[in-house]
Amino acid sequence: MTLAHFLEKTSRRILNFNLDPKILKEIEVSLGLLFLAEAEEGGNVCMINSPEVRYAYKDTFTSIDLLNYIYAIQLAPWYSDKYKEFLDINFPKVPYPTDQNVFWQMVQLGGELRQLHWLESPKITEYITSFPVDGNNRVERKFTSSSPGFEPSKSLDHQHCQRGKVWINNTQYFDHVPLTAWKIYLGVHQPAQKWLKDRSGRILDFEEILQYHKIIVALTETHRFMQVINTIKID
Repeated sequence: MTLAHFLEKTSRRILNFNLDPKILKEIEVSLGLLFLAEAEEGGNVCMINSPEVRYAYKDTFTSIDLLNYIYAIQLAPWYSDKYKEFLDINFPKVPYPTDQNVFWQMVQLGGELRQLHWLESPKITEYITSFPVDGNNRVERKFTSSSPGFEPSKSLDHQHCQRGKVWINNTQYFDHVPLTAWKIYLGVHQPAQKWLKDRSGRILDFEEILQYHKIIVALTETHRFMQVINTIKID
């Protein structure tokens, strides 16, 4: 399981809705950009719209740009509250800015988030947690009030972030896990908790332990990205 599992399906459903010709025309008018059904290929004449060129010089956008934008919008803390009624009736409304710089900023953030959630970003191997105690690696905690998973440390780290241990049984734990990563929601789920609950009673192998380290990095970065997204004003 990757973290993209939690948002990618919804993002693509919203994208498909927004690929309606009438809606695309509204987006084009709003952004002052032209929509390309496919990404441009080859030839110097197309360089102005290549990913390597600064967004300020681009005059077109593609479905991938829209997908990345939608992905970022879903993680805006205000989005689910403001547009919940549209999502509930399967009418996935997405606000589009009139400022191209804002649009491209969100596209870039969404692309980086999708890379993180697919566990393909170079950042995910910069582990911030450890699994220091040998044992049978069996997930035995129930992650309830009587059998908790997260145990906070007694002090904050240098970034004033609350960290702690995530216990999988009575002797083994992932250490230095940020509380924000443990509690964060993607959609309706808390991935750091759901991943362990889904493996209740199982013995974690080496690759699964590594995957959880990566997931915690990705969720920690996601929280940081969400704070950035929340400062971006979408008219």
